Amino acid sequence: MALLMTRTGLVVLTLAIICGAFGVHGLGSMVTENRLETWETAVRYQAWMSLSMIGLGVSSFKVSSWAFWFVCSGLLIFSGSLYALVLLDLGILGVVAPIGGALMIAGLLLSAISLKPCD
Repeated sequence: MALLMTRTGLVVLTLAIICGAFGVHGLGSMVTENRLETWETAVRYQAWMSLSMIGLGVSSFKVSSWAFWFVCSGLLIFSGSLYALVLLDLGILGVVAPIGGALMIAGLLLSAISLKPCD
């Protein structure tokens, strides 16, 4: 599981960098300032969650696999809905983001609760 967490975190971080660059160089003149800020929020949360995955993966502790999947699904729902909101201009997607945020919070809290030293 540690290898999966680390690899996933590294891939997600790479994608955050790509999305950040696209936001600056590709979206800058195509969307409103407010939408660009929304995009940047999605990138920022994606980067932070990827770092948490990498940290948990390389640490000398075991963590619940449920925690990892909560963080992953929360990140996908949160950042994914914000990316889609900007690209598709569907304001309704803004109400989906808090569900992803709640899943990320739950995953991080579950990580804290389930953390155990490796044998």
